Amino acid sequence: MNVYNFALIGAAGYIAPRHMKAIYDLKHNLSAILDKYDGVGIIDSYFPMADFFTEPERFDRHLDKLRRKGDGRIDYVSICSPNYLHDSHIRLALRNDAHAICEKPVVLNPWNLDALQELEKENDKRIYNILQLRYHNNIVALKNKIDQGPKDKIYNIDLTYITSRGNWYHRSWKGDISKSGGIATNIGVHFFDMLSWIFGKTRENIVHLLTEDKAGGFLMLEKARVRWFLSLDQNTLPPEVIQKGQRTFRSITIEGEEIEFSGGFTDLHTVTYQEILKGNGFGLEDCRPSIETVFTIRNSSPVGLKGDYHPCLMNIK
Repeated sequence: MNVYNFALIGAAGYIAPRHMKAIYDLKHNLSAILDKYDGVGIIDSYFPMADFFTEPERFDRHLDKLRRKGDGRIDYVSICSPNYLHDSHIRLALRNDAHAICEKPVVLNPWNLDALQELEKENDKRIYNILQLRYHNNIVALKNKIDQGPKDKIYNIDLTYITSRGNWYHRSWKGDISKSGGIATNIGVHFFDMLSWIFGKTRENIVHLLTEDKAGGFLMLEKARVRWFLSLDQNTLPPEVIQKGQRTFRSITIEGEEIEFSGGFTDLHTVTYQEILKGNGFGLEDCRPSIETVFTIRNSSPVGLKGDYHPCLMNIK
């Protein structure tokens, strides 16, 4: 088995340990790590001997030295940095003759995909996006069911995702729309990717509500009518969820039937890495539909409670 050398950008973030675990579980080597924040003791659980950098210039120089030396050169750069930095960190990876594995959203704007595709060709390297929901057993089963169902059926879907966030969120890069892309991009992009993967391209995209902590709208896909609602506000949680002391609520119903996928996420990054290393990972064209969808949402003027809107919007004051 080939053992590949990885570098990782963004070790202090929430999602980085899943990348470290994937590299560790698949018995590859994480040799260089970059994060401006140095409280990254999680590294000791996986790759304590990895070289650690807090300055991108020194990290870039290190990767370049490894490339020129040949021995120990980096094969893949895993990118877990804030959304607005993904594009530049992907370029850093390709500049150092490495493939890029990037968390979603891979970029904030659709035209950035075009530029990166040119760089892929110029450098003969691939840019992979983490679209782990596509490997979830229940989601795969749903796609198979829809693919084998009536070709002309239009499904009615309600998507609800409420994940409570405190004041820190709005003062971090996540709360800055120029850096995160806003709520639909930051917490909704993987749901929109999953829906377009199963039900086809977006035909209509209407936004009913769009604030810094709540958004709702309607998508007409090739095979589905989707009412969606996203929220960071704990006051929008259903009463029964609040009574249980829970701070997150996730629901997708199709024709009134709940699709269960609250569990089964633990090893999806490992599966994703496994497929990437086989040459089967998801690339830039795979993520284009969801990037276009959230870009349109971010730049829309809400129409208010008109047409077919999500029921949760009736309770927003």
